[in-house]
Amino acid sequence: MPYYIYEIVEQPIRTLKKIADHPSFKEASAAAKQLRADGTYAGTVKVVFADNELQAEDLLSQVREAPPMIGDDY
Repeated sequence: MPYYIYEIVEQPIRTLKKIADHPSFKEASAAAKQLRADGTYAGTVKVVFADNELQAEDLLSQVREAPPMIGDDY
């Protein structure tokens, strides 16, 4: 399964744009770090591991619950 690199733009509506895909995490991570450092993309650059592009976009579209804060156990 490949690692996909996506640009996520939040405004005016949330859009996902595939930038690249790589066979290993090491390559994908290095490429994503380079893209972030270049500042070419207006949105957030993320790496996602998925079977295909459809699953990658589904994973990036899911709303994740924030982890509980320390001391938030009352």
